Amino acid sequence: MPAWLPRAMVLALALYACFQLGSWAFHQLIGLLINILIAFFLALAIEPAVSRMSARGVRRGLATFLVFLVVLIAVAGFVALLGSMLAGQIVDMVEEFPKYLDSVINWINQNFHTDLSRVEVQDSLLHSDWLQKYVQNSATGVLDVSTTVLSGLFRLLTIFLFSFYFAADGPRLRRALCSMLPPARQAEVLRAWEIAVDKTGGFLYSRGLMALISGIAHYILLVILGVPYAPALAVWVGLVSQFIPTIGTYLAGALPMLIAFTVDPWYALWVLGFVVIYQQFENYVLQPKLTSKTVDIHPAVAFGSVIVGTALLGAVGALIAIPAVATLQAFLGAYVKRYDVTDDPRVHGRHLWRRGESVLPRSRGVATRAPGGDGDADSERPNVPDPQA
Repeated sequence: MPAWLPRAMVLALALYACFQLGSWAFHQLIGLLINILIAFFLALAIEPAVSRMSARGVRRGLATFLVFLVVLIAVAGFVALLGSMLAGQIVDMVEEFPKYLDSVINWINQNFHTDLSRVEVQDSLLHSDWLQKYVQNSATGVLDVSTTVLSGLFRLLTIFLFSFYFAADGPRLRRALCSMLPPARQAEVLRAWEIAVDKTGGFLYSRGLMALISGIAHYILLVILGVPYAPALAVWVGLVSQFIPTIGTYLAGALPMLIAFTVDPWYALWVLGFVVIYQQFENYVLQPKLTSKTVDIHPAVAFGSVIVGTALLGAVGALIAIPAVATLQAFLGAYVKRYDVTDDPRVHGRHLWRRGESVLPRSRGVATRAPGGDGDADSERPNVPDPQA
């Protein structure tokens, strides 16, 4: 056996053990890493506001605290307003539920020639097996729900703490990163950081603009139908549908449908149809165009980046995919060498043959004008052998 073989085997086993240990640690810390990634993009989003306040003499830590305080007050006020509205509407709906049930039963009896009564329907529902199983599962799942809520609050607190430190100590963090790099690389890091701030701000701007358009459209519909709390519901639809990926559209449309049901059950169907139609318009027309203008990436790239981000990191990946791809594209575009494009008709999507003329370059034995054009046909016919000769 060669003398180097035992050492090579020990080295291979040690590398395999390190790989397994690193893989285990990565899977254990993936939740924390995702929280840090969200916090970093949140810090990039508030970086312009913090920098403006810091430039006017406000300490950076105090400026970051004030920005977060404004955001938290706005979110808390919005949640409290919607919570009180939703609680009142649920109470009204429970009180009016027998009336709604009677109207539905009467409609079924008239159209399907049945003889149903509300008492029979209520008894069948109360004594059904699925309702009893649902109540039992809900009772046993209270602890799981409480645990999920507490873990969500802890995760939210972690994200806010990291984002606060990233935003407040942004210059110190950049200085620490640049101190480990040569001067030429330091400029590239600072350029990438600036591009990331710009693209993240553009993404939030596009989302805010789409939320405004969505809120106005749904507000008009709710006012036409006479649904109460139309302004608050419009704000709810605009914000939730844009800033909660994947399931945000369904959460945003469920509340207006619930409130519209308390006015007229048929209004809920109108709201559902409008939400579905507007969502298709937003996905295929509004969002690709608007995102490509504010984040400066192609609509197909924006759509593909969301799909890839969702496959990799779920809802978090869908939310940060577009600003991450836009930052990477802008950073790479600064270092990719580009050349002048030749004036070729094919660049503009034109065909090589048009109006009987060929734009092919002149070659030996080939005519520059297609057969059938003006001039001497014999002199312009291509020099090809006669198949009948």
